[in-house]
Amino acid sequence: MKIGVIGCGNISSIYLENCQSFAEIDVKACADLHRTKAEQQAKKFGIPFVYTVEELLADQEIEVVINLTIPKVHAEVSRRVLEAGKHVYVEKPLAAELDEGEELVALAAQKGLRIGSAPDTFLGAGIQTCKKLIDEGAIGRPLAVTGFMLRPGHEWWHPDPAFFYERGGGPMFDMGPYYLTAFVQLLGPMKRVTCSASKAYSERVITSEPKYGEKIPVETPTYLAGTIEFQNGVIGTLITSFDTFAKTDYPNIEIFGTKGVLRVPDPNRFGGPVYVKKQGEEEWMEVELTHSYDYNARGLGVLDLVTAIRENREHRANGNVGLHVLEVMHGFHRAAEEGRHYTVKNQCDIPKPLPEEKKQAGFESAIKKVKE
Repeated sequence: MKIGVIGCGNISSIYLENCQSFAEIDVKACADLHRTKAEQQAKKFGIPFVYTVEELLADQEIEVVINLTIPKVHAEVSRRVLEAGKHVYVEKPLAAELDEGEELVALAAQKGLRIGSAPDTFLGAGIQTCKKLIDEGAIGRPLAVTGFMLRPGHEWWHPDPAFFYERGGGPMFDMGPYYLTAFVQLLGPMKRVTCSASKAYSERVITSEPKYGEKIPVETPTYLAGTIEFQNGVIGTLITSFDTFAKTDYPNIEIFGTKGVLRVPDPNRFGGPVYVKKQGEEEWMEVELTHSYDYNARGLGVLDLVTAIRENREHRANGNVGLHVLEVMHGFHRAAEEGRHYTVKNQCDIPKPLPEEKKQAGFESAIKKVKE
């Protein structure tokens, strides 16, 4: 299936590298507001055409578009893709605003098109192995989950970090999708949330190149401590921070069950390690990964969308999951602003787990080259 890519910034390289390795996908063209970026990526990854956005949307051969623009224009670009009659897969989050996300999902349904949303890291070997362990009862019935995303922010390494501190940015909208999507895959959808939030500074100073020394106004909370009630009764805690300036030893995600504890790997990565501590045992046991994709397989959600169209099934990183996660993130912010619980109205199904075998039918056969 021929696809196009809109947005040739920092994240586009790994998408283009992986998508060029999937036999089911043929990357025909890329586009960016800064044409030189598109030209550089086309040359680097052997993409035949460099288009304007308008030219890409007008190309009738292109059936799916990957939207890798910045979050505040996710909705605008995805809407144009859908209106052009093409399926769309958008980087996280689905949209900056909740009403925009709802409109996109509704528009896709109205037009009979697919809308997918990152992250797709939950399709990796780490979280899929954890899903298998939970379903098999390795820790009994899940009771609670904790998630910690503690880091200093992006101004020290990212070449253009300002958008991380705008509305629709911050640690919750930047990294929350990885944690919350993993929560949905492992524990199901969320019923209501509450939160407290703050920001350490009113502005940040860039220490990376090429904008070293420039100041960034901070327009969104940079520390959020949230509590979640899941539909199945599990209680969750999620803390996301750009205000943590020293390394900590907090685990990324731990799930506490009636018979043990499961330590889930970083949901921003596809691989492991995965650990279990059984009730009454003193030591953690590392569990061998039961699935493939333990490398940086970004673009796997696009492959799943393409194969789902062929197989006439629901794709896993779908718009309903993306919308549910988007509303939960807005719910955290609203709960913090208004001092209350927020009830989540946009619900979703748990994505179907990938097959348990190391060689996954419908995926491994689609890889052109072996990843080391």
